[in-house]
Amino acid sequence: MKDDKPKRQSPSFKDAGTDQDSEAEEVAHYNEATISRVFRWSAVAVLLIGCLIGGGIYLSRRKQAVAPPKVTQIAAPTIRQSAPVEVPLVNFTETSAAAGIRFVHNNGAYGDKLLPETMGGGVAFLDFDNDGAQDLLFVNSTLWPWKSAASGSPRSTMALYRNNGKGIFTDVTAGSGLEVAFYGMGVACGDFDNDSLVDVFFTGVGGNHLFKNLGSGKFKEITVEAGVGGQPTEWSTSAAWIDYDNDGLLDLFVCNYVKWSREIDIEVNYTLVGLGRAYGPPMNFQGSFSTLYHNDGNGRFSDMSAAAGIQIKNPATGVPAGKSLGVAPVDLDGDGWIDLIVANDTVQNFVLHNQRNGTFKEIGALSGVAFDVNGQSRGAMGIDTGRFRNDGSLGVAIGNFANEMTALYVSQGQPKPGALPLFTDEAIAEGIGPASRLPLKFGIFFFDYDLDGRLDVLTSNGHLEDEINKVQQSQHYKQSAQLFWNTGSNDTSTFVSVGTEKAGGDLFRPIVGRGSAYADIDGDGDLDVVLTQVGGAPLLLRNDQTLGHNWVRIKLAGKKHNRDAIGAWINLTAGNIKLSRQVMPTHSYMSQSELTVTFGLGKSEKIDSVTIIWPGGATQTVPLERIKLRATTLIEEGR
Repeated sequence: MKDDKPKRQSPSFKDAGTDQDSEAEEVAHYNEATISRVFRWSAVAVLLIGCLIGGGIYLSRRKQAVAPPKVTQIAAPTIRQSAPVEVPLVNFTETSAAAGIRFVHNNGAYGDKLLPETMGGGVAFLDFDNDGAQDLLFVNSTLWPWKSAASGSPRSTMALYRNNGKGIFTDVTAGSGLEVAFYGMGVACGDFDNDSLVDVFFTGVGGNHLFKNLGSGKFKEITVEAGVGGQPTEWSTSAAWIDYDNDGLLDLFVCNYVKWSREIDIEVNYTLVGLGRAYGPPMNFQGSFSTLYHNDGNGRFSDMSAAAGIQIKNPATGVPAGKSLGVAPVDLDGDGWIDLIVANDTVQNFVLHNQRNGTFKEIGALSGVAFDVNGQSRGAMGIDTGRFRNDGSLGVAIGNFANEMTALYVSQGQPKPGALPLFTDEAIAEGIGPASRLPLKFGIFFFDYDLDGRLDVLTSNGHLEDEINKVQQSQHYKQSAQLFWNTGSNDTSTFVSVGTEKAGGDLFRPIVGRGSAYADIDGDGDLDVVLTQVGGAPLLLRNDQTLGHNWVRIKLAGKKHNRDAIGAWINLTAGNIKLSRQVMPTHSYMSQSELTVTFGLGKSEKIDSVTIIWPGGATQTVPLERIKLRATTLIEEGR
């Protein structure tokens, strides 16, 4: 310890001088005596002061020595032990060829290993002809412009398949207006003009495209007149139709990924040891601002991104902070206004809280969703939300990069209007974390595949680099999907991983998984699944469960609010089962699932109540005689 005692300074005196005069000698003698006395008293004073200072230092050191050290114990998250459970047998059967699906995704790869070649493409379930059957729309990429002319090959297009209601599909792309070629990424479906026909918005590299549904299987591109094409330099990924201002018209949120061009990609020059140039993560690419388009009600949209406050900047550099791949629209605080959770790749996730005045406030860090438990960002891809505990709490599931666990942020309790929930990542404790660490997760969604009333989780997985196994033996380009069954337990881990013995081998066939979606394609009440893969054919997986569980399906039609009822919540009780589901087609990664909401009821044979909470908070109670078990019910707003 540094000595804090002041250093003593030697006194200096002027020479008194000498004189032969006796008086002078007497004076000198007197002065010497006085000085002598001063020195003696000074010595005593210095000694006393020294003792006090020394004693203080000793006591101070002694006090510090005896103080017990303060040690903070940090407990690592642990997996809650799962009680013995019997996972139900629910076989998924791959039916693509038998169902008439011939689509093959084309990523345009030719050897330069450009980043967009690894990221597509999305898929949508939609009822484009209003016959009650869920049709399929696949997003395609194509040859790069600088390669297509030289190859002489036709450029690949989007693919539209009509469902006959029994899970058999017919390719109706030709003549539909969707047989257009561009470097597509994702898709969002919504009736933006409330004419009861679902319209289609595609995202892509170098511009986006909006198609108006004209009926009779015909679509017309209206991108330019609508004003939603974006910039030719943008790379857009996921998108969502939402009514963020509750005016009854669907607005459009578009995720933008990174600033990209072939020249930038070549300059970044991501490599792997022993392989040379390779596909890689976007750390060395600058981020981009996402876009929010307001529906002006006349077939045109206004770009409100800056005015609405969604252009989040890095506070240190001022450049765009987002590298957005997925978006989950959800009312976080129960105030009737839609909020947005945005999954960002290698940078913090955003939570855009709707301020109910046309603007949003970013609160990702405050809400607990921005980072992992160590305060680090992850490679976030797909995202979904759901009340998987049936207790009012909300789960936010995010598929992350290889060697990063799937995130499962969970709020506490029922949201209260005006009070934002706080989230904690409970992936480890809930049983999803460790099992999900190894794969590279893209598509992810909640769905009740066994109709027991509890939301389960499915992820679609696949790596970026086709030769990754040469440098990482634990990694493979093609990877199996992962299915997690919800046990319903409050005392042990909620989810358990399901294998081939309980779901069949088709679901876990290794693919380069990307987009994913669900719908009831054959009218039997359970949810079937489609998984896309980059540069390959999709898997259409029919749910063949025979558990005898009851179910109801509810489709809403808005009048005052948007016709699709996007953003509405349906609450259903049946005995001790209390379910809450949001009408929202935007799930997973660059994909859309059906609008109709499926409620699994397990063995319950009676429904006690059905309540609809429309956007804005208006509540509608549905007469129980309207709801039939094992059937689909259409409910119109106000009736």
